[in-house]
Amino acid sequence: MSRLFGNFGSRLGATMMLLGGGALLAENCLYTVDAGHRGVIFDRVAGVKPTIYNEGTHFLVPGLQRAIIMDVRTQPRSMSTQTGTKDLQNVNLSLRVLSHPNIKALPQIYRTLGTDYADRVLPSICNEVLKAVVAQYDAAELLTLRDHVSRSIRDALAVRAAEFNILVDDVSITHLNFSKDFSKAIEDKQVAEQMAERAKFIVAKAEQEKEALIIRSEGDSEAARLVSEALQTSGKGLIELRRIETAQHIAETLANNKDITYLPSQGKGGSNILLGLPPRH
Repeated sequence: MSRLFGNFGSRLGATMMLLGGGALLAENCLYTVDAGHRGVIFDRVAGVKPTIYNEGTHFLVPGLQRAIIMDVRTQPRSMSTQTGTKDLQNVNLSLRVLSHPNIKALPQIYRTLGTDYADRVLPSICNEVLKAVVAQYDAAELLTLRDHVSRSIRDALAVRAAEFNILVDDVSITHLNFSKDFSKAIEDKQVAEQMAERAKFIVAKAEQEKEALIIRSEGDSEAARLVSEALQTSGKGLIELRRIETAQHIAETLANNKDITYLPSQGKGGSNILLGLPPRH
């Protein structure tokens, strides 16, 4: 019986060792490529193999081959530089670049640049492209043609990055400012333009007021001429008519005012009296 149990124990131990060895071998022979990544195999004999492995689990020869997992998702990177414009003004620019590697060229990218290919390439070529493009524009054009400048930078950067098998998805200018002296000059210019526009408005207003005064004067002169001709033609009848109309208007105004009392004269040659009484509460 003890011999039977001894044989069973030895067989169980051998089986456990075999299973453990198999699990360890399987773990070393398998590797997983996560979503948004691709795998490349480095072979100690053949070097970097041209095959690109998609997402999932794959086999390799342990000890002889090694899996390199590379991120192929679009990544944002910010670049900053100081350069000169066409009219020799210093400008500080910050650029946001979205890029990803050319999946078909991953073996070559790893062979020539490694997994940190973007950090090796993008800062230098972005600085180069920014200086070349900005030098084609004046300082004022960088402000007024910002979208056009961004497109020019994106087109030039896409061509330059493609030489390193990097694909540029989008480029945008996130920050742009000039030196303090130039910014102050722009502000002073805007203030001067606003003051000039205000001065033009004041001059135009004075001209309009002058025209209105001339028209009123001409109207008064014409009215006086007509009145003079009427007096010469009709005598003092027009003046008497205006006096009667004025007296009628005054009488209507006084009649409608409850706080004024009319006291006629008591004797011959006396004058009439208008008495203003305080309002009743």
